[in-house]
Amino acid sequence: MFKTDTKIANPGNIVEFERDETLFKGKVLPSQCQRSVIVDLTIMENFEEIDFEYERTVVAHENYRILSKK
Repeated sequence: MFKTDTKIANPGNIVEFERDETLFKGKVLPSQCQRSVIVDLTIMENFEEIDFEYERTVVAHENYRILSKK
């Protein structure tokens, strides 16, 4: 089971989140969002292979974990 953390990511951080039982990884982009972050998924090595409509997505703070900080 995917376990999130309680920390808030900042722009440049790498986060991981789960959608439809698939793990995604991306870089947090600068935004004015209060309860979520915008994540650039193109850093994933297999981005071209996964079936995701957009290069960026919005993830609520309670739905990700921080993998690395800028």
